[in-house]
Amino acid sequence: MSYRPNLGDPWWRVVTCADKIFKGMKPADRPLEQPTKFELIINLKAAKQIRLTIPPNVLVRADRVIK
Repeated sequence: MSYRPNLGDPWWRVVTCADKIFKGMKPADRPLEQPTKFELIINLKAAKQIRLTIPPNVLVRADRVIK
């Protein structure tokens, strides 16, 4: 299992920040940003190898399931 920040979201923020800098904002004035979107990824093949059963309600909530 992996619970991590969404990797596509930071790129959008980079583009937005670059736009603000090109429009005159000083980089030092930019606020510190933290991830807001996270994704849950479950690897069923690895779970089966260690004889771990993942409940169906957890599989439904996962953003991505690797079989």
